[in-house]
Amino acid sequence: MGSRFSLAMNVVLLLLFGSCTATRQTAVPPPSGPQVELAKPRNVIFLIGDGMGLPQITGAMYMNNNISVFERFKNIGFHKSNSSDNLVTDSAAGATAFASGVKTYNGAIGVNARKESVPTLLEMAEQKQMATGLIASSSITHATPAAFIAHVAGREDKEGIAVAFLDTPIDLFIGGGLDYFSRRKTDERDIVTELTAKGYRITNFIDQDIQQLDITTDKNIGYFTANAEPLPVSQGRDYLLPATTKALEFLDERSPNGFFLMIEGSQIDWGGHSNDANYVINEMHDFEKIVAAALDFAARDQSTLIVVTGDHETGGFAVQPGSTLNDIQVAFTTKSHTALMIPVFAAGPGAEAFRGIYENTAIFDKIKAALDLK
Repeated sequence: MGSRFSLAMNVVLLLLFGSCTATRQTAVPPPSGPQVELAKPRNVIFLIGDGMGLPQITGAMYMNNNISVFERFKNIGFHKSNSSDNLVTDSAAGATAFASGVKTYNGAIGVNARKESVPTLLEMAEQKQMATGLIASSSITHATPAAFIAHVAGREDKEGIAVAFLDTPIDLFIGGGLDYFSRRKTDERDIVTELTAKGYRITNFIDQDIQQLDITTDKNIGYFTANAEPLPVSQGRDYLLPATTKALEFLDERSPNGFFLMIEGSQIDWGGHSNDANYVINEMHDFEKIVAAALDFAARDQSTLIVVTGDHETGGFAVQPGSTLNDIQVAFTTKSHTALMIPVFAAGPGAEAFRGIYENTAIFDKIKAALDLK
């Protein structure tokens, strides 16, 4: 009896000791040594697929002959997407984490959890005399692009967000939302006229196809693609790729100090909210085209850092049993967002910094460090 008890106790102690040792070992940081200094990019192209998680990337791949543009990336990580007040973030808090490096409450645009304004990557880039741009397949006042240029307590204040474009001299912006600038309900201001007076060349999508947009100008450019929200790809929207191509050419020639460009594939999220798999896949394929264009530009340029991620996953999207190549069966668990970790892909100078698992705010820190922003 005593012998068996001693043997059992020894086993228990051994297991406990081993467990504690393993815990201590995992908590010990790696040994210090010479740090490899990462290459510094001249430009950053930051691409955000709104509502894009690993499930959406997977579904788009299987609906494209098992081919994905994301296979071109060698530096891959994951970010934790939660906001300050909810495990499940919204686009406003998620984009503010990217743009300003703070965890804030859902709905916040460019402000911290105390509703104090926080500087953004775009504003910092402007201070460094870099060229800057925002492109979205939503209104330009929607949560994600707004978080890079505006500071308002609630994302629903789209007219207040429009006014913010007067405060930061952004070189180029392309997206919907003309009504928030020129057909305002809260006041009688015409923000388009005010932007024009400040030296912008503003183009209305009704008057000119984006393929004809003249970028040979010394003025800052604003191009509106819709009065409110642009159409889905499936209903004829096709400006994201030509807008990206023109923006890269314009910004690359604009500043000897480089450029910062954020491009959002906005409507991946809307397909998830609608639980519409075709909507999600069509928008994903459209987004992948601009990722490919950015990678091609960076391959030619050799001084551009590409960062691609989503702010959160939308819909609880899942590829189901019974799926075959190019014919997937999809289920959704929600019409809202989920709390999944989100993949981050990077290429170009400094891309190694984006490996690992980290908070969404770390993406701000990594881009800021790469560009030596203050």
